Amino acid sequence: MDADFGLCGGCWRDTSFIGGTVCDACGVPLPGGGDVASPHCDACLVTPRPWAQGRTALLYRDMGRRLVLALKHGDRQEIARPAARWMAQAAQGILPDAALIAPVPLYWLRLLKRRYNQSGLLAKALSVETGHSWCPDLLQRVRRTPSLDGLGRAERFNVLQEAIRVHPRRRHRIITRPVILVDDVFTSGATLTACTEACLAAGSGPVFVLALARVAKET
Repeated sequence: MDADFGLCGGCWRDTSFIGGTVCDACGVPLPGGGDVASPHCDACLVTPRPWAQGRTALLYRDMGRRLVLALKHGDRQEIARPAARWMAQAAQGILPDAALIAPVPLYWLRLLKRRYNQSGLLAKALSVETGHSWCPDLLQRVRRTPSLDGLGRAERFNVLQEAIRVHPRRRHRIITRPVILVDDVFTSGATLTACTEACLAAGSGPVFVLALARVAKET
């Protein structure tokens, strides 16, 4: 990365930005353009998502994976600024003007250990980039959950059952109001599903999801 927090020429070549026809629910590229009348990937057709629409900026591989890991574990917090710009570009045309941006939460012990929530950094930067309001603690992870790495799809969803709720003192901010959920990586969608269901249960308007990177099968 260069001094302006952009990407050098070599890094651009190694970064798989998502473009063209994408799944309207998770943002993954659709091979061959997909069904334009119903642009959804197989995974989202098999398991319909509770949110209205979703987008991701880049694929979680090569430089995309390095960027996410640097932001998440390498204390490279400055990555959030250009990442938010890419995410805003990916979400052009789907984000309601009055929506509230909120990050996927960390459990408090994990937040204490890491010192920052990478999704919170992305949400804050996205607020600056788009002009939408944001709420850093709209959602709470009310119980500690194990790492989802290495777990299958069903296991991920089971682990997150009733693990996330809307902060009781923040609920008034989302009554009938659209919400934009922000995360660093979209894998199975289990975490974003739990967050979306918490928002809808608290009386929010439609929920939209936006992630920096999408884990996708190689094609």
